[in-house]
Amino acid sequence: MTAKTILALRQGVHGMPVQDYADAIRERLPEYDVSVAESRRDELEQIPDAWITTDRAIDAELIDRAENLRLFAGLSAGYDHVPLDKLREAGVAFTNASGVHGPNMAEQTIGWILTFARGLHEGWRRQQQREWRHFQVNELQGSTVTVVGLGAIGRAVIERLDGFGVDTIGVRYSPEKGGPTDTVVGFDSMDFEPALAQTDYLVLACPLTESTRGLIGDTELTSLQPESVLINVARGRVVDTDALVRALRGSGGIRGAALDVTDPEPLPEAHPLWNLENALITPHMAGYTPKYYERRADILARNVRTIEETDRYDGLENQIVTPE
Repeated sequence: MTAKTILALRQGVHGMPVQDYADAIRERLPEYDVSVAESRRDELEQIPDAWITTDRAIDAELIDRAENLRLFAGLSAGYDHVPLDKLREAGVAFTNASGVHGPNMAEQTIGWILTFARGLHEGWRRQQQREWRHFQVNELQGSTVTVVGLGAIGRAVIERLDGFGVDTIGVRYSPEKGGPTDTVVGFDSMDFEPALAQTDYLVLACPLTESTRGLIGDTELTSLQPESVLINVARGRVVDTDALVRALRGSGGIRGAALDVTDPEPLPEAHPLWNLENALITPHMAGYTPKYYERRADILARNVRTIEETDRYDGLENQIVTPE
């Protein structure tokens, strides 16, 4: 290996072959040696020579052996599973994959909203039963969609709602900064709960932090209108799962939920969510499209060019950790 080695660790994301990601990096950075570690042994043997490594996560043992590592390029937007302090102490910069999920996860979110608005899941159910019987559906026009988190995913959802004739509310930490929605509020209960009371579709697209862990529980679900639908493409632990099951089962609860993430995850086979007709579940795959690795490789390539130009490891795109 050379001093310009980029090492892709073996985990990857969404079950997609890591080799596909390595190929995308090679196309953008042909002058670099891009290697793939296919086993734990490969990771331990190759990490000492790596200048940049990339994967969903990296552990303390690898960081301790990474003698030449200067940048860890994460493969996910969330980073609650990444040892930030350990990277900082080791002098390793860290960037995440914020932005790569926008189009793909927003499309799934819009699909779910339309599914509940038009009763498509009920239509599929009746088709399976070969039952020709009319049922009433709703219209999306005139609804209020509240999006929690106005990062790349939240903004992409709002962009795709344009033209449907809906009112939008955005929820973010600093509402004074505004946003692409008709109204922006903060997480303070005096603003958040009244917003929930106006909501027909609640979209969770925020990172998991101490502030958002358990954000949606009994109180918040009760604040929603009975015909409301909850959509979670954030993290499972943003929602109190037991409270959600109660809300989906109860007469005073909500109309339905669409979940790409759950708590626990994977969702156990015997979990009650599987059997609820008003719950739609996908196995954390909303971001799984062929474009995922290409968008992540684009970010990595831009950061490599920045490092080449500046000889510095700060001011990078999507930078979370700046080395000490």
